[in-house]
Amino acid sequence: MESLGQQIKVLLATYGMSVLGAIIILILGWIAARIGRRFTGKLLERSKVDPAVISFVTSLVYFLILTFTVLATLAKFGVQTTSFVAILGAAGFAVGFALQGSLANFAAGVLILLLRPFKVGDYIMGAGEAGTVKEITLFTTALATIDNIKVMIPNGKLLGDVIRNVTAYDTRRVDLLVGISYGSNIQRAYDVITDLMKQDTRIIPDPAAQVAVSELGDSSVNFVIRPWVKTEDYWSVKFDLTRKIKEGFDKNSIEVPFPQRTIHMVSGSRTS
Repeated sequence: MESLGQQIKVLLATYGMSVLGAIIILILGWIAARIGRRFTGKLLERSKVDPAVISFVTSLVYFLILTFTVLATLAKFGVQTTSFVAILGAAGFAVGFALQGSLANFAAGVLILLLRPFKVGDYIMGAGEAGTVKEITLFTTALATIDNIKVMIPNGKLLGDVIRNVTAYDTRRVDLLVGISYGSNIQRAYDVITDLMKQDTRIIPDPAAQVAVSELGDSSVNFVIRPWVKTEDYWSVKFDLTRKIKEGFDKNSIEVPFPQRTIHMVSGSRTS
């Protein structure tokens, strides 16, 4: 018993402070991890970051601090942590290489949620698809097309392409091209178009709508018509204005021509 007691005293004298220091490091690291997670969460919430990103980032901060805490605890006992770091790095590289496609989509998803080039409810065009955004996850973005088909686009492919957010701004410009025959009165056609746009209360007065002769085509004098409307009124104004212009032209005897060609026949005597 005396020998056992002496061995315990030697162990306590040799490792006692190391064990106590390791326990203190573990406790402080655990507290630091909780504080870091809470602080990061509040900081991201103030920046109005998506909840999915907040959950991922705060968990990442928490486990990173705990990992450094464990390494510091092992170092307190004289364990060489360089090998552990190398193993973790190699494992991380292997996993990253195997899941590079998924990780690329994940990274793109985080950037989409942080940068917010679009949000749920926006109508976007990108990666060869177009539709209303229904859901944004860390790996994919779900769209509903005009004919209500669900399309899932990998975030990496979407972010790597040009994204057109049709509903990002409150107003849009309607672009119409209307042609009249060369025998029709240009001023009368101009007056019909401008009067129709003045009557439509959905057309915004500022910026002012543009009506101009854009080109002299092969068989028509072409007008470009560019009124500004609220984004939600874009299609209804475009469809209604197209119909009303045709009806207005008919009432004022303004011809809307169809493509045609004039053939000149040259007659002559045939020599033998």
